[in-house]
Amino acid sequence: MTGRSLENYNKNYIRYVHSFDPPTQHFKTCLRAFFVGGLICCIGQFFRVMLELAGLTGDILAGTVSAMLIFLGVLLTGLGVYDRIGKNAGAGSIVPITGFANSVASPAVEFKTEGYVYGTAAKMFIVAGPIIVYGVLAGAAVGLVYWLIAL
Repeated sequence: MTGRSLENYNKNYIRYVHSFDPPTQHFKTCLRAFFVGGLICCIGQFFRVMLELAGLTGDILAGTVSAMLIFLGVLLTGLGVYDRIGKNAGAGSIVPITGFANSVASPAVEFKTEGYVYGTAAKMFIVAGPIIVYGVLAGAAVGLVYWLIAL
């Protein structure tokens, strides 16, 4: 085959493969993601208001709300509910704190049959590990820049 006919063959093949793809409904998908992400944020706000009424303030309030959302994300992942939410909501389920909890818990649940050490513990940070490493490095770099500016 010559270069030109190979190029046409590739284009025809790609067109053939895309003919089997279902059409994407962008507006519907974005709307669903918006509402699910907003609902997760509203749940977090509900926790915050209830804990404020209970008397918590400042950093303790923020930490408690974060811990509750992390627990909720891990619990729903363990029960298999968060995956169904993700399938229907798409990017709306990746609200930072619950999405991160899901990314840590999901491989742990998936590989639990390999044992606690080589399965759950080793695979838990497959997705979240690089995020933690680069987050810590970026935080240290920003802190260093602020420190240098303050000199």
